[in-house]
Amino acid sequence: MSSKDSFPVPDGGEKGVTQVAGVVGADTHPVGPGDDIHNSYSEESWATRNGLNLESFKCKHYGHGLVELDRSMKSRHLHMIAIGGSIGAGFFVGSGGALFDGGPGSVLITFMIIGVMLFNTVFALGEMAVMYPVSGGFYTYSTRFIDPSWGFAMGWNYVFQWAIVLPLELVVCGITIGYWNTEISLAVWITIFLVAIILINIFGTLGYAEEEFFASLFKLVAIIIFMIVALVLVLGGGPSDGRYNEYWGARYWYDPGAFKNGFKGFCSVFVTAAFSFSGTELVGLAAAESRNPVKSLPGAIKQVFWRITLFYIVGLFMVGLLVSSTDQSLLSEAAFSDAKASPFVLVGKYAGLNGFDHFMNVTILVSVLSLGVSSVYGGSRTLTALAQQGYAPKIFTYIDKSGRPLYSVIIVSVCGALAYINLSANGVTVFNWLLSLSGLAALFTWGSICLAHIRFRKAWAYHGHTIDEIPFHAVGGVYGSWLGLSLNIIVLIAQTYTAIVAPPGEPGFGTAESFFQSYLAVPVVIVFWIIGFAWKRTGWLRTHQMDVDTGRRELDWDAMNAYRAKVASWPAWRRILHKVW
Repeated sequence: MSSKDSFPVPDGGEKGVTQVAGVVGADTHPVGPGDDIHNSYSEESWATRNGLNLESFKCKHYGHGLVELDRSMKSRHLHMIAIGGSIGAGFFVGSGGALFDGGPGSVLITFMIIGVMLFNTVFALGEMAVMYPVSGGFYTYSTRFIDPSWGFAMGWNYVFQWAIVLPLELVVCGITIGYWNTEISLAVWITIFLVAIILINIFGTLGYAEEEFFASLFKLVAIIIFMIVALVLVLGGGPSDGRYNEYWGARYWYDPGAFKNGFKGFCSVFVTAAFSFSGTELVGLAAAESRNPVKSLPGAIKQVFWRITLFYIVGLFMVGLLVSSTDQSLLSEAAFSDAKASPFVLVGKYAGLNGFDHFMNVTILVSVLSLGVSSVYGGSRTLTALAQQGYAPKIFTYIDKSGRPLYSVIIVSVCGALAYINLSANGVTVFNWLLSLSGLAALFTWGSICLAHIRFRKAWAYHGHTIDEIPFHAVGGVYGSWLGLSLNIIVLIAQTYTAIVAPPGEPGFGTAESFFQSYLAVPVVIVFWIIGFAWKRTGWLRTHQMDVDTGRRELDWDAMNAYRAKVASWPAWRRILHKVW
């Protein structure tokens, strides 16, 4: 199998511009840490580039072959996408059900395990994304470094994941509004927020980037405020008429206890933890539309460490101190969508802090709306990358003059209408089955990123390259990717166990329905892989078949080496800090 089979280049007759290293529209100049990348979109007028006139909807590129999108994202955009972009319903609402099922100790440990896994996964992604900043990045890495058939499965798996998450986030938006007003139909709020998400995506890359910047900034400030308030409450500084008017400490870790429902409860929390971290990899996808991934992506990747440490670990630790795992308010039929079951909202309510529960509810609303916008962004970019490589209908290769993959954005946005299923009598049951499609999807994505990085390093050495030629190194190297891949497998095994046995608190085994509802993503991925294999007739790539040159960004090594020499001259403490900041 040739490298062209695994990573096709543009056909001569397609609509596009100059091709460089297998990518249409790429800048021909080597890039250093201080340079911006310019492409053909910069030639358009300001209104056209930002999707503000009819001209912007006209075709810029159409046909097979990888095409660069508009590189309008700045470093500040990537940093905020990394630090807060994917914090949504799983973290704010789903953590309540996880606390009820497994207890605060299980929540803390499982989120730490997923955090370690994601830390290594995102750094591996960052290393490859700096080298190959191509839209739809991690799907194309599976195609070129693992198996084109598996890449086909991972690409469609990722598209379906976001196509299902979008209606979920719309439902959460509507139910969150219901915290204040239950008289207005859920359909009204679903419609309003769907229109808002579509309007934001009309502004293309810059619209998504600016929305994510301010939404992530708001989430960042809100969570910091929560942690400060929570610390005061734990120390007994709450209002006299509230629950936390005396030293509270870690009493819930002793009674009812740190762990609940034993090993079964512990394993059940993994799914919620994985769902909460879903979207962390979007920073690698966004790198393909940033002005200079070599400069901005490494810094953004490092922010993931602080997000995992401060937001997830410290934030949920505080929640476990203040809300009991036996609190019936944490129970909800809609585990990820009922804001009233959010432990973050309950803390404000129990503390007697007037308005704080409303503030946290607004934070949840902003978070889920933000993730809804990310759903359209992530799904559409991956769908376009699939089409560019011949793995999806050619119509989805259409990119307009503002750099929007227009038809891909439209089809993913239309999937938001699935949210209306919740309005029917049997809607919740149908919707839960749809959600099961995305339940484990993220684990396959993350595992594939780690495996692709391992295989990339092997092929890189085979073709005579050295590690010094890689501009950004994953902190853990190949060992970190092996750790990330191993933890992904362990979480899948834990999910297999929870799918077979009865839910936490119940004896015996579960039903066939509960098994498939928990594990539906696995057979779906297998079906996608079989379709990809039947279509492309390609299998596991040998090391010599892996293409490490197509689409690789040319770098200004004089500038890169000068920057590395500057870093090497720093004192040890600053070099260590530079690794994670």
